[in-house]
Amino acid sequence: MTTLAMLWLPILLSAVFVFVASSVIHMALQLHKADYKRLPNEEQALEALRKAGVPAGQYIFPCPASGQMKDCSSPEMVAKYEQGPVGMVVVRPKGMPGIGKSLGQWFAFCIVVSVFVAYLTGLAAKPGEPGMLVFRVSAAAALLGHGFTSVCDSIWKGVSWSTTGKFVFDGVVYALVTGATFAWLWPGAVT
Repeated sequence: MTTLAMLWLPILLSAVFVFVASSVIHMALQLHKADYKRLPNEEQALEALRKAGVPAGQYIFPCPASGQMKDCSSPEMVAKYEQGPVGMVVVRPKGMPGIGKSLGQWFAFCIVVSVFVAYLTGLAAKPGEPGMLVFRVSAAAALLGHGFTSVCDSIWKGVSWSTTGKFVFDGVVYALVTGATFAWLWPGAVT
């Protein structure tokens, strides 16, 4: 059996390599540059939100006063849906977004994914297993953790499928990086 303690180096390095790959995708290649659009009449929309005193949180509109899904089919709500707009908004706290905090959380998420990749790969492969087996298992596990995290956003939140497709592509890259790292550093691997 391959224990997590035996896999601390591939866990750590695969998270580092995924973090670097994501930096290249997002900053150098700017693959996600067009994922978000600017609101028409942004200043008026922002002023309306300020006047309404909208605090940080997640919102859906239109939303029945009761918050119950069963009330969405009332004639009043159907009319609001038909009139539009229909959407979801995440309002963040005032101030500059903390990129450092977000990057820290992203790296922590990469570590968590790598720990689960190590656990699943350790169940499937013992020390000294061929690198291709380790690569296939660890890349498949990493794809589950990195590749499909945004699909539900398109299904339930209306995020465009093209945006989700780009995030799935990112996940495939991260899975390949993770698989290669685990195959390279697998205990007892023949170099």
